[in-house]
Order: sequence, then C-alpha cells, then structure tokens
Amino acid sequence: MNPSIQPQRPILELPDELISQIAAGEVVERPSSVVRELVDNALDANATNITVRLVAGGVRSISIEDNGQGIEPQDLPKAIKRHATSKISSLTDLENVSTMGFRGEALAAIASVSELSILSKTEFEEHAWELIARTGELRPVARSVGTTVLVNELFFSTPARRKFLKTESTEYAHCVEAVRRHALTRPGVGFQIWHDGKLTHQWRAQSNSPSTAESSMTALDRRLSDVLGEDFIKESVAIDYKHGSIWVKGRAGVPDAARSKADHQFAYVNGRYIRDKVITHAAKSAYSDILHGGRQPIYALYVDMDPTRVDVNVHPTKIEVRFRDSREVHQAILHSVQETLAKPRVGQATDLTLGPISNPDLNPHAPHRLNQLRQQAIPNWTQPSINWGATRVKDLSQLWSKTTLNPELAQASSSTPLNVGLLQEVNIEHDSSLKSSHQLTNNPTLNEMSQVGVELHTETTNSALEPLGQALGQLQGIYILAENAQGLIIVDMHAAHERVVYERLKNQLNQANIQSQPLLIPASFSATETEVATAEANQETLTQLGLEISTLSPKTLAVRSVPATLIQADAVSLARGVLEELGEHAGTQIIERARNELLSTMACHGAVRANRRLTIGEMNALLRQMEVTERSDQCNHGRPTWRQVTIKELDSLFLRGR
Repeated sequence: MNPSIQPQRPILELPDELISQIAAGEVVERPSSVVRELVDNALDANATNITVRLVAGGVRSISIEDNGQGIEPQDLPKAIKRHATSKISSLTDLENVSTMGFRGEALAAIASVSELSILSKTEFEEHAWELIARTGELRPVARSVGTTVLVNELFFSTPARRKFLKTESTEYAHCVEAVRRHALTRPGVGFQIWHDGKLTHQWRAQSNSPSTAESSMTALDRRLSDVLGEDFIKESVAIDYKHGSIWVKGRAGVPDAARSKADHQFAYVNGRYIRDKVITHAAKSAYSDILHGGRQPIYALYVDMDPTRVDVNVHPTKIEVRFRDSREVHQAILHSVQETLAKPRVGQATDLTLGPISNPDLNPHAPHRLNQLRQQAIPNWTQPSINWGATRVKDLSQLWSKTTLNPELAQASSSTPLNVGLLQEVNIEHDSSLKSSHQLTNNPTLNEMSQVGVELHTETTNSALEPLGQALGQLQGIYILAENAQGLIIVDMHAAHERVVYERLKNQLNQANIQSQPLLIPASFSATETEVATAEANQETLTQLGLEISTLSPKTLAVRSVPATLIQADAVSLARGVLEELGEHAGTQIIERARNELLSTMACHGAVRANRRLTIGEMNALLRQMEVTERSDQCNHGRPTWRQVTIKELDSLFLRGR
C-alpha cells in the first residue's frame, strides 16, 4: 500500500459544540465582533441606554447592559441555541427584516468560545433571572428591567484563535469603533464605554426638541458632533435628497476637510452600518470634480429604502448587503452628494449678517434683497453653442486655438456698465483651417476679461449684503482682496475664474445629448465572460454614454463608436474601463471624467492669468460670478479659491482688546 495515500474516512455528523465553534469563526472574529452583536440585540430590545464595560480590551471580559424589554425566563435557554430568534419566523419576515439581528447565531457562537452568562428582567417579573450558558443553570438574581450579557475569557476554548488577537489597546480601539458606528445612527440612545473600570466615552441621548443653545441643530447633527467632533459639523453640509423610493440624508464633508485615510466615511442602509462597493464608489465619484490627489472625503450617509429592495442576509456579520437595483442606489448617492456640494458656500457667511433664515422677522427684507442682488449678478449672455459633435480633438491646445469670440460682444466699449458675456458664443468647427478671428488689443485688462467672459458691473452695492463683499484691490497681481461683513476675503483670481469658466462649459455640454462618432475600423479586443455579459446587459446605458459595443464572438467585443468629444481616445481602454465600472458598481463616470478633463484644460487656458491688473469693477464682477457658480469654492484641481479672515482673527494678530 502506498503510504502517501490516506485511508478513506467515514462521513460523520459533527457534534453541536463543534458546529457552533466553526460558525463562531464567521461571526466572532475578535472582541469588537461580540460588542457589535450584543449592541445589535440591545437596540432590537428598544433600549434607550446601553453601557459597554471592557477589561483588557475585551479579551478578558465584555459586559453589555441595557434598559430594554428584557427576556422572559422560559426563553433564556432558547436564546443560546443555534438559529433561535424572536425576530423572524418565515421567509416573508426575512425579506422584510427591519431589526439589526435576525440570524439567531450570535449568542450561540459567543457561548461556544467563551464563558457566557445572561441576566434579564421584564416588567412583568418580580425579579431578574441569570442563565449560565456552560451549565444551563437558571437562577434568580437582582436587576432592574433590561438585560446584561457577560462574556468572560473570549476564545478560552480555542486558544489558537486567541493567538491571532492584537494588543489590548488595538482590540479596545476596535470595540470603541463598533460602538461608535451604532451611536452615529441612533441619536436617541445613550452610550457609555468603560475600560478597566474607567469611563472613557459617553454619548448622551439626543432629542429633536432640546432646550439648549443648540436648538437649531437636529438630534442627528448633535450626535455627529459628539462622536466625530464639532469640526465635522463645521466642515460638512447637510444632505436631504429623495430619488424615487430612496431617501438619502446625512452630511458630506467639504473638500477642504478631506483626510489622508478613509476613517471618517460612514454609510448606513435602514439604520444598519454597511461596507458596500456601490455606495463607496458613488460617494467617491461625487467628489471626483472637486477633490484630487488621493485625498479621502468625509461623510455620514443614511439611506432609507424599502426593505424588500435590499438583501441583508448576505454575510454572517451583516455588514454587507445586496441591492435589487444597484444602479438606482448608485445614482441616488451620487446625485445627493453632488447636488449638495455644488451649492457655493460663499453665501453662508451672509446669512449671519441677515439674521437666521428660520427667523425672518429679524430682517424680513434682507433675504429678498440678497436674492435680488444675486440675480443681478447673473449675466444676460446669449446661449453659447459649441458643436461638440463636429469636434475632432488632436490635442487640447488645438481645440482651444479654434475658439472664436462673438464679434459684437468682443467689440464692447469700456463705458459703464461694461457687459461682456461670459464665455461669448464659442463655435468649434470641423474645418481645421479656421483661425481665431479675435486679435489682442492694446488694453490687456479689457482683452483678458473679454477672453474669460466676465460680465462687469461697476455699480457699488452694500458689502454687507454680498457674501464675498466688495473688492478693495489686488495683491501681487495674484489675489483679490475684498471686504465683507465678517472681515477680509482673499480670492485666488486665476483659480476662481478657472472654476467659473469650467462650470459654464460643463453646463453647456450637459444641455446637449452625447453625440456618437462611428469608427472607420471597429476596434476589437479579447474580452472576459464578465465583460461580454456586462456589454450585452447594458446596451441602453452604453448608448446613452455614446458607446456602441457589439459581440463578435463569446470572447470578443468590438467598439464601433465612441463619444464624439473623445474621438482621439483609446477606444479599447475606454470600453474596458466603462465595462469594469458598470460590472462592479452598476454605474460609471468614466465618460464624464474624460470630458471634464478636456473642459478643465480649456478653462485653465482661458482663465485670467496672474499678474494681470484688473479694475475694481472687473474684480467685483468676478466675485459676483463666484457667488452664483456651482462648486466655486474649489478650482478644477481641488485647490481652494477663497478664504475668509474675520475681524476677530485680525484683532488677535494685532493684540487688540488685550
């Protein structure tokens, strides 16, 4: 007999204890897994106060106390059995599950790898009862209404698993993070964390009607401020967006608040913290036009949707979900964050001088006057027309050299007020012999502003009613200095105007349908089965993006047409990128990003340059344009365009009042 051949072993049924220990490997990875599961149960019991007590980072002891409904004494022995739960009883319940827990695995898995005991009392019992999981003993004890779950010596029965745990401080940090994720979605529940006998974290329950100075903040905002810090609220904007049956709420951080790590990104679906590629990709795509250089945005997003349209029974840890319509969720997240961040923040400073918007009686005419002034700042330009379908882009410099300015607008005089339409009619023709008909004049300031297209108003207005105030002058030909009600505004004029031109070009292009350009010779390439299936299943989406991809064989695809504005792009690489994103995230921004890179370069070349001397009227015109331009707080490359220096900050520099 060959010694290398093992004798065939009979098939045996595994004992229940070993089955539970195998299952525990999926549910209980470390102490934080125990904390997460037990806090889930406490929330399902309608607890309004939860206390977490840890010893040695949770390795030696974990105690979760709550003031929930409690467990009936006759149900305590059932609670630690595998697949025993009070939260679902049929497949219909599973498809409509709204509780945090539902699988009936957590307590059984924890009991198999630790010393577990449960103390619980309902309002109908005279005293509490304690269950010792190892022996099954049930005895009366003293406790108020609620439940306490005590877990001692985690992984004592599986010492090999215990060797994989990190240091006590690391395990403690993971436990805190698990509680923090719950706290961010349950502002009405109070949380306390004790470690080695010391209170380390406490987040009090919040209500929507507090009698404090923070009454203007919602309960969720106050909880976000308590858990993530006051800076998170100051450096983020509120989201409240409905897309069909999906409701997205929460806060999205401004680009300036981006971090080097993705440690301040929280996404919830129906109150459950999840890690999902669709949501992560959608949120990241929303920042693609204002955040560059590998920085990570901060956000807390809460998605409410029909429970039947999301499957939470994907992984034992319940941290992953599967959406019935991933594209719908992707678009809801993308548009909610995009539209929220698109609103320029330059208008927020003015609201402080006008009195709270929620109390218009303080200054009933101010909001109306502000809107009136903003409308006056919007130029009455003629609708520009760029024939994108006829454009053949060999390089970006050639594209910009083919722009011609509207002669009537270019010949505007320097009388007051001077109106030069923003981005005068630009016509990009197919004829490569077409040259720019606009010749530079002897007046560099007028010529520069004619090219960049800023409508100039020399009339003076009250700086208190203008978010960016009134221009005072230029500094080194680079920065515009302006005065508003809060103090001093400093504007990077090139970066600011670059964004103004860029957004104008984008708006113009978005108003037209994406025109497709057929390829003279289709570009074929070897494709995987996934790419072929994605192309066949998303033909309508690909057509909307200006792409035509057909199947030549089970393993070959052919690109027959591409967007007209990207005719010089690598058709195969473009198709592969689009199919990859469609397959993984049910949505793609590759075409839009490629188009925006083109427009960004055009805007950069067309924006006013440094060392150009502008008149006060021209500076004010640029400030007014910034106030009505989306995403005007950052340039096309993610740099800030303006900064506010308050009077208080200036006083501190000169030690005034000391």
